[in-house]
Amino acid sequence: MHSDPALAQGTADGAGFNPQQWLLNALEWINEQGTVGGIVFMLLYIVATVAFLPGSILTLGAGVVFGVFLGSLYVFIGATLGATAAFLVGRYLARGWVANKIAGNQKFAAIDRAVGREGLKIVLLTRLSPVFPFNLLNYAYGLTGVSLKDYFFGSVGMLPGTIMYVYLGSLAGNLATLGAGQQTSNPAVEWTIRIVGLIATVAVTVYVTKIARKALDEEVSQDQVADETI
Repeated sequence: MHSDPALAQGTADGAGFNPQQWLLNALEWINEQGTVGGIVFMLLYIVATVAFLPGSILTLGAGVVFGVFLGSLYVFIGATLGATAAFLVGRYLARGWVANKIAGNQKFAAIDRAVGREGLKIVLLTRLSPVFPFNLLNYAYGLTGVSLKDYFFGSVGMLPGTIMYVYLGSLAGNLATLGAGQQTSNPAVEWTIRIVGLIATVAVTVYVTKIARKALDEEVSQDQVADETI
């Protein structure tokens, strides 16, 4: 999420397809399906993540439909699988084109390799930070050197935000409250989200800058050695 999926916001005009209302209708239907509803919800979250639909309403709605524990579990599984699917789409359908575009850019190549080496830490930090848009970030990571394993396990960074937003959703009591746009707030939870997000944002900015600079320095050193041997 995020980087939390709960922060993957979306808007819709009054006319035409309204994704938020469509997802609310889907949640209403899922709420009547009993045990099967959890499986359908996770599948819906996967589709929403890949299709750039607003994950916020699903995350909050999970708290209403399933409660905090099951809601958090279903959101985390759905968001992780959806994020992985988007990552694979970005890597195998778009990476070749992007690679051709930046083929001669040594700086980008160096940074890409550095991100590949430190992928798990970077993914983890960006998942904790709300500054990075969840849906877009999934595709963007597919264009880097981050391994699928590091990307997948780094998704655990979504868990704190997921639990907090599912909890906020549970305070609504019913889906109609979410549909009406009424606020369901808990000051302590909201401030916790802000503080954790701020710390993660600063950490990821400092960390990425550090490894990028290190990678570029290594690239320059290699070029100098190569020049001296010619």
